[in-house]
Amino acid sequence: MGRVVHIGVTGSSGLIGGALLAALGHRGDTVVPFVRPGSPARSELCVRWDPSSAYVDETDLREVGGLDALVHLAGAGIGDHRWTESRKHVILSSRVDSTRLLERVIDTLPEGVGFLASASAIGWYGDRGVEVLDETSSRGDGFLADVCHRWEGATDALASRGTPVAHVRSGIVLSARGGALKKQLPLFRAGFGATLGSGRQWMSPISLDDEVRAILWIIDHRLSGPINLVAPAPLTNRDFTDELASALHRRAFLSIPSPVLGAALGQEMAQELLLVSQRVLPTRLQASGFDFAYPDTTSALRAILARSN
Repeated sequence: MGRVVHIGVTGSSGLIGGALLAALGHRGDTVVPFVRPGSPARSELCVRWDPSSAYVDETDLREVGGLDALVHLAGAGIGDHRWTESRKHVILSSRVDSTRLLERVIDTLPEGVGFLASASAIGWYGDRGVEVLDETSSRGDGFLADVCHRWEGATDALASRGTPVAHVRSGIVLSARGGALKKQLPLFRAGFGATLGSGRQWMSPISLDDEVRAILWIIDHRLSGPINLVAPAPLTNRDFTDELASALHRRAFLSIPSPVLGAALGQEMAQELLLVSQRVLPTRLQASGFDFAYPDTTSALRAILARSN
């Protein structure tokens, strides 16, 4: 199969987007980052846009001409601020509005877009206890499940007009450079690692390396529909806590009760980000032939910590 060589990326300043841009550049692809107006361009070709005002630079689109694939990662952080009603609106609108604006981008590009890989998350499944989940599982309940449902639904018009679309449902992305793990490492290194709530809730992590490798695999192989980006070995929060502490040669005796987390973050945010149970498998990714470099949390943490020391 021929390799994609001309790829647009939104959300290129984020943890995943930055790593994806580096990987694309390393293998020699032409990368077209989507940037805010006034941002310094990272390459000769870029598209200036602002989803909050439905703005996209038409001149930039004409210069780009067309894209073999577009990877859409833009969206406000879900754990950066307390979930007030206004913040929840920003989380939802930043995803839905930017995805809808891509319809205009694809329609305006003279040569169009051959494939869209649009970010989503395993939040789509909601809080499911011990249930084993894959891409055939039903949608769950809650704010994040609703966000993911509407986020994915915003691509319906594109799919109906013939653009192949993959919904990339990412799990907890592990990296020392960002995300939840970056915040946890100083606490665990200081001996303050803690189980969250009961610790029985299931987690579905994936290393940043495998996240990026999987996105490249998806666009190269034109995998469409929902695809879970998680390692094939989910684990409980208690087990994750023990594994991270062990990897750092520390012990984790502490436990933070659910009411304390609820008081600190707000009950809804604490429940959906820290106490939610999601036992998710990458069924479609593995069925396509993808091999994980780090198939479990132990190997992922070992590699991450070796690089950060």
